[in-house]
Amino acid sequence: MLLGMAGCAAPVPRLAPSLPAQWQHRIASESAKPGDLHGWWHAFGDPELDALVDRALADNLDVAQAVERLRAARALQRSAGGQYLPSLRISTNDVVDPSARASYLLAGFDASWELGLFGRSEGTRREAQGALDASFADLRAARVSLVAEVVREWVELRTAQQQEQLLTGISQARQRAWDLLKIRQGLQLVPSTAVDQAQASFEQSKAALAAPRQSIDASAQRLAVLLGQNHPDPAWLQAAPPPELGQWQLASTPADLLRTRPEIARAQADVLQAAGALALAHADLFPSIGIGGSIDWSTDIDNNRRLGSSPSGIISVGPEVNIPLFDWGIRLANEHARDHQLKAAVLAYRQAVLQGVAEVETALGSLQQQEQREARSAAAWQALRRVDQSMQTRQRLHLASALEQTETHIATAQAALELADARAAHSLAYIALFKALGGAPLPPADQPAAPAAAADRPATGIPR
Repeated sequence: MLLGMAGCAAPVPRLAPSLPAQWQHRIASESAKPGDLHGWWHAFGDPELDALVDRALADNLDVAQAVERLRAARALQRSAGGQYLPSLRISTNDVVDPSARASYLLAGFDASWELGLFGRSEGTRREAQGALDASFADLRAARVSLVAEVVREWVELRTAQQQEQLLTGISQARQRAWDLLKIRQGLQLVPSTAVDQAQASFEQSKAALAAPRQSIDASAQRLAVLLGQNHPDPAWLQAAPPPELGQWQLASTPADLLRTRPEIARAQADVLQAAGALALAHADLFPSIGIGGSIDWSTDIDNNRRLGSSPSGIISVGPEVNIPLFDWGIRLANEHARDHQLKAAVLAYRQAVLQGVAEVETALGSLQQQEQREARSAAAWQALRRVDQSMQTRQRLHLASALEQTETHIATAQAALELADARAAHSLAYIALFKALGGAPLPPADQPAAPAAAADRPATGIPR
């Protein structure tokens, strides 16, 4: 008993990372509702985007792979303790007498029961549970990444389509300005350099169309891959306004990362697996104890003595003990190595927590900056639009030339282009924030659910 207690598995190190009480960059609005971590993309108010996310979660191949890996880990975890339960097997064999004078048919039942003492059964349970927790964290990470990428690609696709429309309008305005300057050149009212500059501006505006068109094609192709299909939907290529972010507020705290961020859950699972490996390495220093038994029957197949033999049977039962004696310190070195690996896993967990907090803080700061940029860009666009409207009125009253009106129209379109880019950057910062927070819908009922909470299984020292 004392020897068995001395060899029990050591407790799992308690993970208690220090977290700030609140975020340094706070986003809150009394008129907005709290952001939904499991449906944060609904803040865009785009039914097409909502449908795309649902399709991706159902059809994405990376998520499907993660689901199958989770099911495999769950199957192994359910049977992990089976090796420490009694087992029974039947076997037959032909046996030849060493004197080569007779051969026998041997049949029988063999039973064994390894008791799993000295922390072996606990170490095996920890490894299996850690593998299951890691698989679930991988599935969560795949879903978080998938939702973020689908929303990102959709925003970039619609923004590129809007940019293409704006750049097409700018190109047409540049061509009108070029035509007007050529007329003025014919009247010797402007030098040829002004016409050349107008032509260069027109050619540059045409060349600028390549970037959004390339972005449209690339985003559509990436969306198709995310949805598990080999070609984009034609409806995606029909130009439409990009989704706009509605009012929302962040209600989560830094401590919520421990429950939602899959990278932290994965690091926590790695600690549990490392603790299990250490327990098994420690148990290898002690005897392996079990109980075994057998029932065997044998009958003579042939013999050179030509003496008859009737079948006979025998029963045996007794302890099975495997005592390690000397192996040049290999088992002890393995235990020391596993101990260092456990310490490294604990440090990796703490690093994952720090990294998660840093990513969220960075995303919050970027979101605030992009929100201010969008507000400034919108104010600039509104001011230039008023100038353009005023110039149109002046032209109708013959107080301004068509060339002046064209230039103000180009300036307004360029401001609209900057506003579209600022809105897209604001949306992408919002997406990055909820990806850093680990936001994604929960698995549906037909997929494996999350592993049992710590309250539902033996304490491991790891907070859930």
